[in-house]
Amino acid sequence: MARFDGLWSKKTLIGLVLGQFVSLLITSTGFSSSELSRRGINAPTSQSFLNYLMLAFVYGAFVIYRKRRLQIDWYYYLMLAVVDVEANFLVVKAYQYTSLTSVMLLDCWSIPCVIFLTWIFLKTKYGLWKFVGVAICVAGLVLVVFSDVHASDHEAGSNPVKGDMLVIAGSTLYAVSNVSEEFLVKKAERVELMAMLGTFGAVVSACQISILERNELKSIHWTAGAVLPFLGFALAMFLFYSTVPVILKISGSTMLNLSLLTSDMWAVLIRIFAYHQKVDWMYFIAFGAVAVGLVIYSGGSKIDANIAQVAEAKEGDEESVVNNLVQ
Repeated sequence: MARFDGLWSKKTLIGLVLGQFVSLLITSTGFSSSELSRRGINAPTSQSFLNYLMLAFVYGAFVIYRKRRLQIDWYYYLMLAVVDVEANFLVVKAYQYTSLTSVMLLDCWSIPCVIFLTWIFLKTKYGLWKFVGVAICVAGLVLVVFSDVHASDHEAGSNPVKGDMLVIAGSTLYAVSNVSEEFLVKKAERVELMAMLGTFGAVVSACQISILERNELKSIHWTAGAVLPFLGFALAMFLFYSTVPVILKISGSTMLNLSLLTSDMWAVLIRIFAYHQKVDWMYFIAFGAVAVGLVIYSGGSKIDANIAQVAEAKEGDEESVVNNLVQ
């Protein structure tokens, strides 16, 4: 039988814990965006701009202080910033045209994209148990989508086809961004990556704001109720972007995207305990399925390696028996 000794390594546990930390951060950004939307504020690029600005100032100060040459050419960071800014913009924009259910379901498109990109460009090898973990995670999210907890989400939206295309495009760009970050953080370092992504992200966002959201910002009545969600969103995104490179270096971009699937479950738990809302029982089954899938995926390499070792041992035993018979 296969032995699963050492499945729960320190590296695996750190990857799982950090994955749920960034999932909670994404949940908090969702609540901040919902509050801004409820107040009639629709400026997705402006929300992200504050995050990029914080990254540029905090991590850029370290880069300037060290006075080192960039380990990666600057134009790679520029391309990454463009992809990242547009991914955030497209997915947030999609909520104006399609339903929440469609966004949740189509957002899973980033997972097969990440697996394909890491397999092609990063030469990442995926064993059977890795795919089992992915399948269980996605199945858990499908349960969420078709549960009655979203019973109020019956409207398809003003333009469902356009909204769905925006989500698919945004999810694809998220996959490209995550895989690119995984490559860059392993070739260079986290501080340089965050500093350059923040700098170029702020520049790209500023240009886009001046074209698309200038009138929207002028029409906003800046009260405490409008400023606080903006600042909360920026702080959560800053912590999210600061933690993501660590996860990418430890567990890879596929594990990151699987961990983010639990953000919707955390949102439900917050609504239960903070707002005393009732939810469908399928949500708890879905939460457990995603958790099991994450555990299987994070330990998949060790499981596949142990099975391979057992197979090799059996093959060696058979060869020794045959040799003895021949002798």
